[in-house]
Amino acid sequence: MSWKVRRSAAKCLETLITARPDLLLDFYRTAAPVIITRFKEREENVKADIFSAYNALLRQTRCVHSGRGNVEVGDRGDSALSALQKQVPLVMKSLQKLLRDKSIKSRQGCFAVLTELTGSLPGCLSQHIPALVPGLVFSLTDKGSSSNMRLDTLVFLHVILSCHPPECFQPHLPALLPPVVACISDPFYKITSEALLVAQQLVRVIRPLDQTKVSQPSPYTKELFSTTLKRLQATDIDQEVKERALSCMGHLISHLGDQLGNELPPTLQLILERLRNEITRLTAVKVLTLVAGSPLKIDLRPLLKDALPILASFLRKNQRALRLGTLSALEVLVRNYSDCLKAAMLEPVLGELPSLLAESDMHLAQVSVDFLTTLVSAHPASLPKLSARILPQLFQLVHSPLLQGGALASILSFLRALVTSHTPHLGYADLLKQLTGPVHSTGPTLHKQAFHSVAKCVATLASACPKESNASITQFIQDAKNPRVGDPVKVLAFLTLAEIGRERNLGSQQKELKNVILEALASPSEEVKSAASYALGNACVGSPADFLPFLLHEIGGQLRRQYLLLHSLKEALTCLPGEELRPYQEDVWKLLLEHCEAAEEGTRNVVAECVGKLILVNPAQLLPRLGKQLSSGSPHTRSTVVTAIKFTISDQPVPIDLLLKNCIGDFLKPLQDTDPNVRRVTLVMFNSAAHNKPSLVRSLLGRVLPPVYEETRVRKELIREVEMGPFKHTVDDGLDVRKAAFECMYTLLESCLDQLDIYEYLNHVEDGLKDHYDIRMLTFIILTRLATLCPSAVLQRLDQLIEPLRATCTAKVKAGSVKQEFEKQDELKRSAMRTITALLTIPEVENSRSMADFMMQIRANPELSSLMENIQKDSITACGTDIMDIS
Repeated sequence: MSWKVRRSAAKCLETLITARPDLLLDFYRTAAPVIITRFKEREENVKADIFSAYNALLRQTRCVHSGRGNVEVGDRGDSALSALQKQVPLVMKSLQKLLRDKSIKSRQGCFAVLTELTGSLPGCLSQHIPALVPGLVFSLTDKGSSSNMRLDTLVFLHVILSCHPPECFQPHLPALLPPVVACISDPFYKITSEALLVAQQLVRVIRPLDQTKVSQPSPYTKELFSTTLKRLQATDIDQEVKERALSCMGHLISHLGDQLGNELPPTLQLILERLRNEITRLTAVKVLTLVAGSPLKIDLRPLLKDALPILASFLRKNQRALRLGTLSALEVLVRNYSDCLKAAMLEPVLGELPSLLAESDMHLAQVSVDFLTTLVSAHPASLPKLSARILPQLFQLVHSPLLQGGALASILSFLRALVTSHTPHLGYADLLKQLTGPVHSTGPTLHKQAFHSVAKCVATLASACPKESNASITQFIQDAKNPRVGDPVKVLAFLTLAEIGRERNLGSQQKELKNVILEALASPSEEVKSAASYALGNACVGSPADFLPFLLHEIGGQLRRQYLLLHSLKEALTCLPGEELRPYQEDVWKLLLEHCEAAEEGTRNVVAECVGKLILVNPAQLLPRLGKQLSSGSPHTRSTVVTAIKFTISDQPVPIDLLLKNCIGDFLKPLQDTDPNVRRVTLVMFNSAAHNKPSLVRSLLGRVLPPVYEETRVRKELIREVEMGPFKHTVDDGLDVRKAAFECMYTLLESCLDQLDIYEYLNHVEDGLKDHYDIRMLTFIILTRLATLCPSAVLQRLDQLIEPLRATCTAKVKAGSVKQEFEKQDELKRSAMRTITALLTIPEVENSRSMADFMMQIRANPELSSLMENIQKDSITACGTDIMDIS
């Protein structure tokens, strides 16, 4: 009977839901049905808290399903969504009457729940739109509705229009459109602005762009157009309304432009005016992009002559978003209106492009190159202008050490389009000369990363012009074996042959290439040897029958060059499709197992990577065979086997997972191996699994965590003293293993927090705070993260955790120590202070006596106080966190 008790119960439930994401399914079974039935609550304040509790459940569901929570995504996230899907009809039944309730607060609470529901499960209200529309119309038209009520209604209407297919709303347009149009004319600018956003979505409902062939004019076009036009023409209105009216008009023209008749040309001129206006130009550029990309093929000829010089001028503005938007608009205009564009009209644009092809902004350069690619294909008349103005700058970008990823892919597409356009002075030979010129010149040597970019560009040209490239391949082979040319020329030759060889069979030149590569593997230059190894591996990809048996034979016979040849094999195994590798599976497997015993750790790591990639060819057969190698008497073999599993985990997203899940427990048994290096590589593999695919190890944590925690302990038997002349130096052979164990602990915080006993975990964190410099740096990061994830547990242990932090901050370095020791101590202090700053964000930390004493000690020390203030300022700047004031 008491509303206070009911309200407290609702608040308590909300706290439980927020704090225990691991119990989400239980909440759906037990709490959610009761909360939904209580939507009928008579007391408004209690009802608000009940809505809030259900919203917390929806937010937690979205968080878990999207992977931002600590509970693992997968079955649990999907099950929560399934449970929510079953409850949607019940929610709608409870809210339907409330949507027409006299209480504004109740209706706002309903819309808040429905907005969260749509965000958590997009499209879930498709069957319930008829039940929603009367409530929406009521809130928009009710004279008793406040401005906030109408705003909330418009916001929700925008959300459901965005998340549901247009056909759900088409039968309800007669009911929805008039109140929305009335809101566009509302004197309150916020309502007008939100109504224009909703109108944009309603345009999509009136006529989806995939139904542009519908010939019957829409009865709603004129009404919506005239109201929007009135707002677009007004100059004395809020900036947000100006922009949204412009955007809404863009959608209207894009979807319904063929129905506007004589109204269209003056409206386009109005958009051109907004393009000239500094305040609205960015929105106008986006509108122009939208209209130009419409499948209705809107006639933009009256606009183009004036618009192109304006767009060209935007490319030199400092506003980055404007430059990117302008390039997108130009790309769409050139692609769809090339027959209306004369070369002279594009000259101002081409004049601005060279300055955009700079390494200082790779994304802007990438978008510029994409525009050039469209220009080459759609408007060949402008190509002669490219040679003198743009290509020198483009090739300068190719020679940049920063070029990679999307920007490089765009340049490759552009070169392919350019060389196949058969434009005079832009043919294969001309482009090849400009690309490779700096390598053959006596000027400054290119950065080694640039050689890879140039090689990919040359290979792209060769792929587009196979006949013309044959002579080039011969020349590259000659360059590779010519003792009189410099190392940079040889490196480029091998890298280019690698890129070409990956795509095609090198035919009659194979024999000569094999000899040249073998000679180069004995070169004194590391760059030449590495490039030759890369070339051999990629030649195996283009012609496995010719090169792979040769490579396997050489690995078995060339003891001095095994490391380089194994790298070649790794390239081949990485790039070759599984069906092409299967005939060689047994030969490769046998060869790799023979090299598991290699003395050099670097060689064993390459062997392990090769084994991991080979397993992906036939996991059902090879995984069990690899598991048998764990019983080998050699620690080298065991470490190689475990490392190989790490590469299967990180490389393959799905197909091998089920097999790995069944057997990964066997590959984690070496956590208790007698050899420290085997334990270290097993920890590294476990860390990889916990980070990339936590589902593989979650069920094994009960068995795996004790040996992981055991490895965080300092082992005195692994510490030894080494005499270095008059000095004695302490060496800890267990340090690398401990570092690996703490790295695993940090990873488990991100992926498996709900599976950890946090108090046992904190015991080992506390030990790590007193360990070696490297371990302390790691545990500071762990403790900082724990302050956010488990503040209450950290607060309970604060007294024990403060002491090692205090010891670090007050430690002194011996007077005669080397400079490196002073730098290490300074970095430790800074990291410890960052951790303390994080601890100060924990609620109720001000009640801790030990923290208060430590803060007094910091304030009393000018050096520590200054350091603390600087770190707190940085923290506030970075994330706006409220931190306990220490002044």
